Amino acid sequence: MKYSGIMRIGFKLLVNDRAKFSALLIGITFAVFLMMQMTAMFAGILNRAYSTVTNIGASMWIMDPAVNTPTSPIPLPDYLLDATLSMNGVAYAVPLYIGGAQVRLADGKYQAVNVVGLDDASLFGRPEIQQGNILDIYADDAFMVVKDSEFSKLENPKIGTAFELNDRRGVIVGVARVATNGLNGVPTLYTTYNRAIQYVPGTRFTISYILVQAKNGAAIAGIKQQVAKLGYLALTKNEFNQRIANYYTYQTGIGTNILLMTVISFIVGLSISGQTFYTFILENLDKFGALKAIGAKGRELVYMILFMATFTALTGYGLGVGLVTVVISLAKVSVPNYAAITTFWNLALAFGMVVLIAGISSYIGVRKVLTIEPFDIFRG
Repeated sequence: MKYSGIMRIGFKLLVNDRAKFSALLIGITFAVFLMMQMTAMFAGILNRAYSTVTNIGASMWIMDPAVNTPTSPIPLPDYLLDATLSMNGVAYAVPLYIGGAQVRLADGKYQAVNVVGLDDASLFGRPEIQQGNILDIYADDAFMVVKDSEFSKLENPKIGTAFELNDRRGVIVGVARVATNGLNGVPTLYTTYNRAIQYVPGTRFTISYILVQAKNGAAIAGIKQQVAKLGYLALTKNEFNQRIANYYTYQTGIGTNILLMTVISFIVGLSISGQTFYTFILENLDKFGALKAIGAKGRELVYMILFMATFTALTGYGLGVGLVTVVISLAKVSVPNYAAITTFWNLALAFGMVVLIAGISSYIGVRKVLTIEPFDIFRG
């Protein structure tokens, strides 16, 4: 390579000053760790917030326009289901009930639960059954329990375990598994739609959502328009998830607080690395002056400084990602409810910020190095 020699010199200058090099790595590593940790927590929160949409798996959802999160539905009138079934482009549509209730356990304790009522005829959106038979859900007082991180709050029920829900007897007939745990920290029970509305008191309207399957992709726009004329909202799965994300990002304090902590982490990393790198340049000005005196061009010195800053930043980035991965893995083993996950977008965000840190640090160093004169160095 054309500049391999000058970069090799820069590498030796960098790693030979172990104190400064270590300080640079530590600063960038912990800045990346904090940025990744904050954004991973937010990604985990959103993943849990999507859980109802993910677990049910419907391609289209009809809801009240005021709904922001799937666990806080606004009941829909019964006529809307009939109207949806008669719309052009609709292959089928089924009702879904989602509501909260209090369960009285065998020892007399009460526990909050989410109750999901599936369409009696199709059981569309049913979870994967680990124990029992899905057809047992049609038995008297039958409920399926989801075995997730909240399962123990129901005292680890088995098939045949009885409980009370609003002074009515319920029986566990199956243990199920879902793709994603919920966000609210309460166990989930599945049953039929009609049983759910009988067990959980509510308003005169009982449908939480209408789940729709379009005949084809081209029919989706038409279905949305027909639903909008009735005063309601039809969203695809991805659109509903985006609506949930926008709510948690912009209408709650979660997004603002995590963004603030991410910015603070960036400023901390930039301050530490920028100051340390500038100090490193000052302490090695005589070496840069000597390189200039023996014929090194300004462009070559710029490339050397860019290489030094980039090498340090990328090394710190790798260490930071490794550290946050270890911490999240250990936390998930110790705390089942821990929601943080690493995704492509928070890796990319942290990488972009690290590149920015490297660029600013390089700029500080380049300005100083380009202004030195070999005469001043040797005269001193």
